[in-house]
Amino acid sequence: MKRVKIVVAYDGTNYCGWQVQPNGLSVQEVLEKHLSDLLGEEIRITGASRTDAGVHALGNVAAFNTSARMAADRISFAMNTRLPADIRIQESAEVPMEFHPRFANTVKTYEYRIFNRKFPDPTKRLYSFFYHYPLDVEKMQRAAAYLVGEHDFKSFCTAKPEVTNTVRTVYSLDLKREDDMITLRIRGNGFLYNMVRIITGTLIRVGGGFLEPEDIPKILEAKDRGAAGETARPEGLTLVKIEYV
Repeated sequence: MKRVKIVVAYDGTNYCGWQVQPNGLSVQEVLEKHLSDLLGEEIRITGASRTDAGVHALGNVAAFNTSARMAADRISFAMNTRLPADIRIQESAEVPMEFHPRFANTVKTYEYRIFNRKFPDPTKRLYSFFYHYPLDVEKMQRAAAYLVGEHDFKSFCTAKPEVTNTVRTVYSLDLKREDDMITLRIRGNGFLYNMVRIITGTLIRVGGGFLEPEDIPKILEAKDRGAAGETARPEGLTLVKIEYV
C-alpha cells in the first residue's frame, strides 16, 4: 500500500464543485472513477480545498491510497489520457502514509478576476465576473490593506455549524488593473467558506462608492455577515496553488 499526492487543475464550469454531491457531477467523482478504472481497485480521494460550483483551480491537491504497482509519478500521465479536457493532473508523487492534504499546514493563494467595462465580452464570461459600473481600484487597494494580518473574519464568511474558529491570517491581498480586468490576489493560511468571494464583493462595494475604505475595520469588528458586501459570483475565482509549510 502506498499514498499518492496529486495536483489537479480544472475548469469548474461544468461541475457542481469539488466534493461528491447528489445534485450533480463533481470533480472528485470524475477523478475517483478514472483512478479506480486505471488502478483496478476502488479509489477514494481526499482534497485539500472543496471548491464550490463554477470555481476553477490551477493547483488543488488531493491524496489517496492504492496497492497498485504503477509508479506514483506515472499516474499523472496515464490519468491525463483518460480524463475529460477540463480536468488535468499536473503532478503525481508518492508521499508518507500520514500525509493529509486538508489538515497539514498550508498557504493558499486565490485569484479573483473582475471584468470591468460597459459591455461584457462573451469570451471572458466563464473566467471572470462582469461588472459594468466604474470601479475605483485605488480605493479598493486602500480597503484591502485593512484585511491583511490576523483577524476574526466572521463577517466575511457564510456560517457553517462545524466551524467554531473564524480567525485567519491573510499574508497579502493585492489588486491590480490591466485594461478592463481587475485581478485580486490573496494569500493566507486558510480561508473560511465563501471568504474570498465575500471579501471581493465587499471591495466591489468600496470601488463603487457604496462603502469607504475606512469602513473595513468596522465590518471586521461587527463579526456579522450582514455587515459585509455580497458574495461575488463563483466564475471569477481560481484556486492558484497550495503550498505545504
